[in-house]
Amino acid sequence: MNNYDKNLFSLKKSHSGLGLFTNIPIKKGEFIIEYTGKLLTRDKTEERGGRYLFELNSRWTVDGSERKNLSRYINHGCYPNCKILIKNRRINIHALRNIKAGEELTYNYGKEYFNAYIKPSGCKCKKCRIK
Repeated sequence: MNNYDKNLFSLKKSHSGLGLFTNIPIKKGEFIIEYTGKLLTRDKTEERGGRYLFELNSRWTVDGSERKNLSRYINHGCYPNCKILIKNRRINIHALRNIKAGEELTYNYGKEYFNAYIKPSGCKCKKCRIK
């Protein structure tokens, strides 16, 4: 799968906003999509700010704000179905478990992002809505 095959994914409204849904079943461990965007230095990242910034390490961040980056629509999930694997400055998203066709794709955004952006208004992921 890749960012450019839009037949594999659908953008739909979810409880967390606009979300990315798979149109096909995905097996556990399978590569789903890459988080893409302009590579920014730490200084540029702090200057720019924003919600689509994905930190690679202490020096580099990917600005995934461009709309052609479909993975930017993957929402946070406290019980996610995807995981992130970073290698050679590439952010690859893989299935954490088997995912059914029609299911929304989610991954855990991490504590820092969660506390800054999600916690103040309350988490809307499936696990938190059921509580």
